[in-house]
Amino acid sequence: MSIYMTAPDDYLSWVLGETYYSPNEEQIDKYFIVSLSGGKDSTALLLKLLEHDILIHEVVYVDVGKEFPEMIQHIKKLKKIVEAAEIKFTILKPEKNFRYWLGEHIKTKGKNIGKKGYGWPDFRNRWCTSQMKIETLKKYYLNLINNKNTVEFVGYAADEIERINNNKDKRIKEYSLVNFDMTEKAALEYCYSKGFDWNGLYEKFNRASCYLCPLSRLSELKYVFENYPHLWLEMRMLDDMSFRDFRSDYTLKELEKKFINEFYEDMWGRKQLKLNFLEEG
Repeated sequence: MSIYMTAPDDYLSWVLGETYYSPNEEQIDKYFIVSLSGGKDSTALLLKLLEHDILIHEVVYVDVGKEFPEMIQHIKKLKKIVEAAEIKFTILKPEKNFRYWLGEHIKTKGKNIGKKGYGWPDFRNRWCTSQMKIETLKKYYLNLINNKNTVEFVGYAADEIERINNNKDKRIKEYSLVNFDMTEKAALEYCYSKGFDWNGLYEKFNRASCYLCPLSRLSELKYVFENYPHLWLEMRMLDDMSFRDFRSDYTLKELEKKFINEFYEDMWGRKQLKLNFLEEG
């Protein structure tokens, strides 16, 4: 295990009648932060650290304003237990919102200089992550680093070693799920065992990301269309601001048509649906 993992204190464990973890000498002058996304891995990380009484000074969460209602409730639940443990819980908000980066930001360099907005995110330009999450965290952590000797707990699972190897950030980081040998699957099961189920969100989505993510699976977008009409309406309004189609394979309007057709196919069958359209024509 890492030097930043607390070690069992034999004397206090004997006094309390249960294993008690206390900071070692390497930890005395450190300021320990948990980066919380609210997903299964970072949630498992936080719960595991709390379970083992591992030293935490602060939990930091970035609210981009596009989370599912279930995720919002999940974060509130975590905030409650963190503050009950007398740990600081910080919620950061990006300086500029999603709407700004999508269709209002004026580009000042490159071939698209002068044009408005980045358009919908895609695999090549995930500005929602870089501009709204990573940059917000960097600014906050930079201020902390200037005043404290910080160590950041990050929720990369044991089967995500490549993400750790590709991390070029110079901040001191700890990947405790790797130390606990906890995979992504095990992380979700652990969260469930602790009573955190996101109200079924992970039963419908592979990753509990923002509800308007173009990189979501078609089945996941269909679930948003069918079950969160108010969120889908917002997506339609934002779509008018984007110079880029929602996806490379479908525009947002084409997705709507596809989902509606599938609804009637499920109800009537494909053959009957074609007959109905022929009769109307």
